[in-house]
Amino acid sequence: MLPANPSDAGDIDRGKRDDSATGDATTLDRAGKNAAPPPVKGGKVTAGAKGDDALQGINIYLRMGAPLPDLPPEKPFTGEADEAYGAFQRGLFLTAVDKALPRAQLGDPAAQTLLAEIMSRGLGVKRDPKGAAFWYAQAAQGGDTSAMFKYALLLMEGREVERDKAKADDYMKKAADGGNGSAQFNWAQILVSQNPGVRGLTLAMPYYEKAAEQGIADAQYALAQIYSVLKDVPPGKKKRTREWMERAAKAGFDTAQLDMGLWLVNGVNGPRDYEAGYRWLSIAAKRGNVVAQNRLAHVYINALGTAPNPVEAAKWYVLSRRAGLKDPTLEDFYLGLNEEQQKQAIDRANRFRRS
Repeated sequence: MLPANPSDAGDIDRGKRDDSATGDATTLDRAGKNAAPPPVKGGKVTAGAKGDDALQGINIYLRMGAPLPDLPPEKPFTGEADEAYGAFQRGLFLTAVDKALPRAQLGDPAAQTLLAEIMSRGLGVKRDPKGAAFWYAQAAQGGDTSAMFKYALLLMEGREVERDKAKADDYMKKAADGGNGSAQFNWAQILVSQNPGVRGLTLAMPYYEKAAEQGIADAQYALAQIYSVLKDVPPGKKKRTREWMERAAKAGFDTAQLDMGLWLVNGVNGPRDYEAGYRWLSIAAKRGNVVAQNRLAHVYINALGTAPNPVEAAKWYVLSRRAGLKDPTLEDFYLGLNEEQQKQAIDRANRFRRS
């Protein structure tokens, strides 16, 4: 591959710096401080098209906004330190640019990816999405899996580069096969979208498994669902169904917290445990999950894993009803309370804040 021509990427605008700043970038450029960084898409396929081009996967696997957990600890590094990445990690973004740019121009994929990341997020330099797209493309061609993943997303969106679904799929699969966890999850989503039914889930399962092992909560949740619904999953994997759901729940994925609570209360994929089920439903409800709030009201009424508490049950019902979730059974229960209990429930609902 020929070295990149820096003119193709445009200038890296560092803005006007204070005359007292040193050449080692000890003072960060503030020119782009008001530019909001782009949203991180590490966990799902961006849906920007319609019909067959809308790569959304299936609804139960869509991310609900929970942050991804930290990746497993890396093995001790014994090679030569990367000065550009070292500067980036210390927050010396202009120093990182100075050290990465010459290498990027000579075709170093790692340096190209670093430049793209700095430019896309506006770290120490003016945010430049098109310049970032150029360097992501260069790094993707050079085989960097992180760049392949980011460039595939850009090709799907079609904003900074021309939309190209076939090319996006190709890069996404290469990044997934190269070990990028986010790409593995996204490629699994694409396989499910393009192959409805059992076939799609079966094709996607190995990629969900790889992403789940890397700590991607979305993949852990999806894998638990797949292990639960597919009949031909080997017994050894079936035994891990609850484990994957619990790992996604512990990562803060509120939909997994809801399902984990329901599985424990109802004895799905393992024995019943009312107290543990109550705890998971409480966590999800307090985070604002409307279905969990509804189910928690039922738990309080039936004293499953907790003492009966009609006022607390009514509080959670009021919250879920305000969010638009109707439940005739809970409505009858609420109307059967006396006026003072209803007042207490409404007061508690009014004071509720998501935790």
